[in-house]
Amino acid sequence: MGNYIARRLLYMIPTLLVVTIIIFGLVRMVPGDIIDQMVAEMASQPGASGEIDRAAIEKQLGLDVPVYIQYVRWLGGVVRGDLGESFKGFETVTEKIGSRLPVTFELGLLAMLVSLIIAIPVGVYSAIRQNSVGDFVGRTTAIAFMSVPNFWVGTMIMIYPAVWFRWSPPMEVIRFTDDPIGNLGMFFIPSVVLGMALAGSTMRMTRTMMLEVLRQDFIRTAWSKGLRERIVVMRHATRNGLIPVVTWIGFQLPLLVGGAVVIETIFGLPGTGRLLVDALSERDYPVVIGIALVIAVFVVFVNLLVDLTYGWLDPRVRHE
Repeated sequence: MGNYIARRLLYMIPTLLVVTIIIFGLVRMVPGDIIDQMVAEMASQPGASGEIDRAAIEKQLGLDVPVYIQYVRWLGGVVRGDLGESFKGFETVTEKIGSRLPVTFELGLLAMLVSLIIAIPVGVYSAIRQNSVGDFVGRTTAIAFMSVPNFWVGTMIMIYPAVWFRWSPPMEVIRFTDDPIGNLGMFFIPSVVLGMALAGSTMRMTRTMMLEVLRQDFIRTAWSKGLRERIVVMRHATRNGLIPVVTWIGFQLPLLVGGAVVIETIFGLPGTGRLLVDALSERDYPVVIGIALVIAVFVVFVNLLVDLTYGWLDPRVRHE
């Protein structure tokens, strides 16, 4: 197992290297010029006079050299743990992302937990009670969760409670250490909205896999031994049926991160998703690249975690 993990970690290096090259190139292709934007902002300030030196600004931002040299310099900083400085305020990218990352992490974690708490029990029940009223309700709910856009649900929640009940989300983040109840209450509605699509797709995936496992010969053997339904379902069927579901959840987590961008913007949560939107609009290249790198590292490690989970769910799987 240790050799397998070490080998996978080594394989991550070329993967992340290719990802950084793609990200760096795509960000530079975004329409608009940060220099023009900064010159316009400086010219509009009260008391601005004379011609603004564009060359000096380019040199200050490190944009006075070819793109490939900029990439090499940036990559060297990443190796040292330095993601560079933001073009806006000249705060380090690490500090900017670090202050926003806990919000996105908590939102994504709660969304995943809420979706799994709903999806797996409903999916298992729908499979063992196939074509029943409960199965019909579960399938209908899953399709509804997958069909309704989360940005529409979030917008409706922001509009109508504000009109009917004079409710609005907190303007500042309540830390869990300061007020656990207030923190969970603040993140509950956004996490439910974010996790709806994941809950719907996981619900359908769980039902499909469970139906397939319940038709296997070893399940018939368990029934023939006179075992109770709870033992057959929980000990034999569910553990085998969840193996493909784990893979599915691993593939869906990056989409959860993408959905956090929209949800944070709608509910005004100061997370990395909202920071990414602001950085794109301001052409703050170092922040955009830094956030993209963090997401890429997260996706790679999630894939590794999914592979390791196989061995726990199915002892027949061996990592060599």
